[in-house]
Amino acid sequence: MGEFDLITRYFTRPAKRAVLGVGDDCALWQIQPGMQLAVSSDMLVEGRHFLSTVPPKRLGHKALAVNLSDLAASGAKPVAFTLALAMPRIDESWLQGFSAGLLALADLHQCELVGGDTTQGPLTICITVMGEVPPGDALLRQSAQVGDDIYISGSVGDARLALEVMRGQLSLSASDFESCRQRMEQPEPRVALGLALRGVANACIDVSDGLAGDLGHVLKASQVGAVLTTDWVQDSAAISAAMQSLPFARRLDMALAGGDDYELLFTAAPEQSDAVQHAANEANVSVTCIGRITTGSGLQVLDLQGVPMSRRFASYDHFAN
Repeated sequence: MGEFDLITRYFTRPAKRAVLGVGDDCALWQIQPGMQLAVSSDMLVEGRHFLSTVPPKRLGHKALAVNLSDLAASGAKPVAFTLALAMPRIDESWLQGFSAGLLALADLHQCELVGGDTTQGPLTICITVMGEVPPGDALLRQSAQVGDDIYISGSVGDARLALEVMRGQLSLSASDFESCRQRMEQPEPRVALGLALRGVANACIDVSDGLAGDLGHVLKASQVGAVLTTDWVQDSAAISAAMQSLPFARRLDMALAGGDDYELLFTAAPEQSDAVQHAANEANVSVTCIGRITTGSGLQVLDLQGVPMSRRFASYDHFAN
C-alpha cells in the first residue's frame, strides 16, 4: 500500500459542508457570513505525549480531542480539521483503529476532515482544527477581571494518576485505574460548555499542562493575580473517587500540576454564578469554584486553614522536562 492508497482507504470521505475536501492541493471552506475563524494546532509525539501501548482507537480520539479542547476554550464551534501523520511504516490494523477513533469523535462534533499529509518517520500526529465564533464572542485568556470567581470543569488529576500507576509509583484498584486511564487516553473536549459560556465567562483556557500553570497564563495575559483555595481538593466534584484514595498532599500535586486534564478553567463575575451553573447543566458537566481573581500578579494557594502555602506547583514544560 502506498501513501495515496492509505489516504483514500482510511481518511478520505465525501465532502459534506466543505466546498472541497480531501484529494486536491488545498481544501476549500466557505466561512459563514458574520463569523470569525478560530484556528489551533496541536502535535502528539510518541514517547512524549503518549505511550506506545495506547490503543490506536483511543489515540485517534485523543489526537482530535486535544484540538477540540482549544476550540472549546475559545467558545468556538468546530467545523473542520486537517491531519498530518508521520509513521515508521504502514500498519493497516493500527490505521483502522486510529482512523475509527478519530472520525467517530469528528462525527460527534460535526467536524469535517478536509485535508493533510502523510509521511514516513517517528510516529507523530499533528492536527489543525478550525472553528467558527461570532465577532466579539470568543473567550480569551486576557479578559479576567478582579473579583471574578475561578472555576474548573469536570475533574482534574486523573490522567496524571493513571500515568503514575503505569510508572509503578502508585497502585489503584482495577476499576479505578481503568477510569483514570480512560481520562488520560480518551479525554472528552468540553465543546458544549465552551459554547454555553459565551457571554457568561470573562476568560477561559483549557487545562493541558497543569491547572496552576495554565491559570498562570490567564493571570499574565490579564495582568491580574489569583488566590486558590484547596478545600475543593479535599472534597468536591472536581476530585474523583480514585483521587480521593490518595493522601491530601499527593492529591493536591495531581490536581494543580498533573496535566493532561483537558478541562476548562474559566473566570466569571460573582453575579454570573447562576448563569455559570445553567451553562454547566446545559453542557451536562460539573463545574467547581476554586478561587478568585485579585489585584497584583501571580498565584497564591491557600492551605485548608486559609494560610498561604510556600509550595509552588510547576506545570509541564516540553523543553524543561
